Amino acid sequence: MDAIAARASVTKRTIYYHFPSKDDLIAAYLAARDEPTFARQAMWLDETKGDLPEQVLGLFKNLARAMSAPRWKGCGFIRAAAELAGTPGHPALKIGSAHKKRVEAWLEGRIATTGLSGPALRARQVMILLDGAAAQVLIHRDPAYALAAGQAAAALVTKNA
Repeated sequence: MDAIAARASVTKRTIYYHFPSKDDLIAAYLAARDEPTFARQAMWLDETKGDLPEQVLGLFKNLARAMSAPRWKGCGFIRAAAELAGTPGHPALKIGSAHKKRVEAWLEGRIATTGLSGPALRARQVMILLDGAAAQVLIHRDPAYALAAGQAAAALVTKNA
């Protein structure tokens, strides 16, 4: 909390006034990241021209570009889950789970509009590739992992897959 207070140029007392605990602060941060993160991913997919496989590949290409930024520190939802793995029921874990389920449901809806069989399973597989890409790029600092995951995800949503 000392580092957070210093970075925010406020006292710890001010932080604790707004957030009774560190857990509340983490949960509030993730809740605030839900909509912007979802909107950015939806925009990346929607702004890519072409059919769904091309759009999915565009999503991953944009993700790789974002992950190339020197300040990128990984997916906050995944990092929080890893940090809080021993505390089931933590409010931040619930927020992270809800966010990931929201993205998965959105993907399922997009896949369902194509008439492909098994849209729920395909959406789950694309989510695994999204989160796996985030983890691999964080570990290796190589956005090529996101591009490779994008190729696999595009193949998952291709009509003859």
